[in-house]
Amino acid sequence: EPPNTPKNFSCQTQDMKKVTCTWREEETYLYGKNSPLYTLSKTSSQKTALCEASCYKQCSCSWDIGQQWNWNVTVTVENPLGKATATDVFDVNHRMYPTAPLQVWEDCTDTEMTLHWNYENNEIELFCQTEVVQPDGKAELHNSSVSYSRRVTVRGLQPYTQYMARVRCGAARHFWRWSEWSQPLTARTKEGAPSGRLDIWREITPVLGGRDVTLFWKETPSFQANGKIISYEVTWEKIEDGSQPESISISSVYNSTRIFIDNYSYRISIMAYNSANFSLPSVLIISRATDNSRSIFSTEELKEGQVNGTDDGIFVSWDPRSIYDSYIIDWCNFPRLQTCDLQWKRFGPNTSSAVISSAAFVPGVRYKFRIYGSVANRASLLEKKIGYFRELPPCLDPVVRKVDLTYNSVTLSWDSYLTNESEPGFVRGYHVYVSPMQGNCNLKGSKKHILSDESELCKYTIENPEEKRYTVKHLMPNTKYKIVVKAFTGGGETPIVNFRYIDTPYNSNMLYFVFLLVIIPTLAAAICHWKMKWVKEWCCPVIPSPNKSKVLSFKEFKIDSEKVLKINDCLPDMLAMDSNAEAHKL
Repeated sequence: EPPNTPKNFSCQTQDMKKVTCTWREEETYLYGKNSPLYTLSKTSSQKTALCEASCYKQCSCSWDIGQQWNWNVTVTVENPLGKATATDVFDVNHRMYPTAPLQVWEDCTDTEMTLHWNYENNEIELFCQTEVVQPDGKAELHNSSVSYSRRVTVRGLQPYTQYMARVRCGAARHFWRWSEWSQPLTARTKEGAPSGRLDIWREITPVLGGRDVTLFWKETPSFQANGKIISYEVTWEKIEDGSQPESISISSVYNSTRIFIDNYSYRISIMAYNSANFSLPSVLIISRATDNSRSIFSTEELKEGQVNGTDDGIFVSWDPRSIYDSYIIDWCNFPRLQTCDLQWKRFGPNTSSAVISSAAFVPGVRYKFRIYGSVANRASLLEKKIGYFRELPPCLDPVVRKVDLTYNSVTLSWDSYLTNESEPGFVRGYHVYVSPMQGNCNLKGSKKHILSDESELCKYTIENPEEKRYTVKHLMPNTKYKIVVKAFTGGGETPIVNFRYIDTPYNSNMLYFVFLLVIIPTLAAAICHWKMKWVKEWCCPVIPSPNKSKVLSFKEFKIDSEKVLKINDCLPDMLAMDSNAEAHKL
């Protein structure tokens, strides 16, 4: 291809002695002796070249300007297929492109940094700019206000903080472009007094003659160490009698200490110290041990409410009181260890609930929370809560101590379930599972429960964890059943493994009914058979037949088939007449 017009053709100087022109090399797909040939010359006399161009991705050509300040130059590119030109007209004074500053160094205080630098050509009037990169990566630009100045002061920095800085310059009178940046300089401001206050808390333990107070402290988000913390200054003084305060200095490697105080009120303050100064004091008040107000000594009066875990932590709520200016919740990250790692968190006066989260929270561990109200640095215990990050099933099943059977029911009695701190969840109630050994279960009032082996059970739910007795009704008499009692928590229950087996007795009422229907009639029949003649005579007496009477043993006289007795053949002892008519007839 024939060459195109050179792109980005421009000329500039770095020392007011030599001018360098640059442009972008274009691809013509011709190589060797047919490669493009570049010539830089004055526009007025293009036959005389000012310099020999060198190209590698970008072409450049330099020459001494002597005493000439205004220039009109042309670059010509040609190959066997054609040629193209580009022209630049300029005043050297307006094309100053300084070299990068040299030897950058700094002077620092706790909040200011002054950058100094040297420059290769001190005769040129320059205007310089400083870039300061904050620890978070944010960059700020600061301009020097005085020409020929070789320094700039940056203010408003953070104490004992590392910054990165670099400098660049441009012509002060006829600005053309910035120089390249200097080599970056890393510098740290000096230490300053710690800003803000520490967050402090305490744990009080009654002992003989007074109290042991364990003090804890930590840095708040607003606290700035502004240096290396060397130590913490702990001071306590009795409020009532204005006695001399006591103090101790604690190494910075610790964040707690223990002091002993008597039963009077005390004012305790803690300050952080670095090589510059102390921080502002953080203060708390310990009330008298004999105060009637609810304090650490009256915790037994408070009942422990239950709280529930969430995906993010444990949700804790409390009843707000208008007299307090803040609330504090404390808890142990490792409640089962002697060094429980006490933690605390503060909340504003308009807060009545919070989700307490900690990387130390694990499922199946009971955590205790104490909620305090604070006013004028004096804290009072308000409520106590217990809860789990996530509940797990109970470790053990209830122990069934007594089984009372009838032909159609079974009454189970078990021991009170232990609900101590080692339990992996709150016992919410019990499940009673029943099933006959043969066939499926369909007892009235129950729900079906399918085991992993597809077997079917009848399930009864007892939602009162204080209940220790339950009666399963509607059983079949003379039947073998398997039965088990399981405690459940918010985490469910353990798998069913071991059953208890029972046999319901016969129905005694049915036996009595059978006795009435079968035994008594059979007995009666046997007796009747044994005394049949007597029974027959008693129940069905024989009606006398005249034909069989001995009276008719005389010489037979028959009329038809009947024997006939003539009255005159008998000699009666007495004759009784039924009526006069009959008597007359006879």
